[in-house]
Amino acid sequence: MTGARESNEFKMPLHYPRYTKREYQDMPEWMVDRLLAEYGLPTNGDLPQKRDFAMGAFLWPDANKHPSLHKKNV
Repeated sequence: MTGARESNEFKMPLHYPRYTKREYQDMPEWMVDRLLAEYGLPTNGDLPQKRDFAMGAFLWPDANKHPSLHKKNV
């Protein structure tokens, strides 16, 4: 194979991003673009849209704030 090919498919890197909501909100555009591209996700839109997309894709809900996410003992 000669040269790298760009793919529009989702890619699962070795490590899942572990940024906080505040870190996403303060993240510069080049870093958001790189993070999204690393996972094969779209990088179109303005910076607030990209940050919202990244937070929606990578932030997990806080289980302490969502009791329905706790496993119930049966």
